[in-house]
Amino acid sequence: MRIPLVDEAATTALGRAVAPLLRPGDAVLLEGPLGMGKSTLARGLIRALAGPDVDVPSPTFTIVQVYETSPPVAHFDLYRLERSSEAAEIGLDEALDLGCVVIEWPERLGEDAAAWLGPDRLTVRLAEDGGGRLATVSGAGRWEKGLKEIHVRS
Repeated sequence: MRIPLVDEAATTALGRAVAPLLRPGDAVLLEGPLGMGKSTLARGLIRALAGPDVDVPSPTFTIVQVYETSPPVAHFDLYRLERSSEAAEIGLDEALDLGCVVIEWPERLGEDAAAWLGPDRLTVRLAEDGGGRLATVSGAGRWEKGLKEIHVRS
């Protein structure tokens, strides 16, 4: 599925559209170069679950931020990971056991990503598209059929 994102509000709206569809064990993987809107999308998703006034900082330096939502959400930024084995040290597996995860830079998990993340994965690849962005959304596990439930409203 390809979704044009004309501005930051559209990127936030995509996050809000995904949020109510999340279930424990889900992984939302946000891919794309620096500045494409991964943190903006994650912020929209988390605020849809936690409330519009909740502070949602990028976990670039803390690596993970956990939110007591329903389901619980752990927001990971793996940009600074040097080895995929570090995912265990930062609690990725526990976060999936307790709720769902939103992961920026999931490619840092390397070839073992599928083993870390389980079967139910939604991948959003963000890229430049003229003056805006284009989100290419794909799913694995329950998200293969769940893609049709994503309805973006700005």
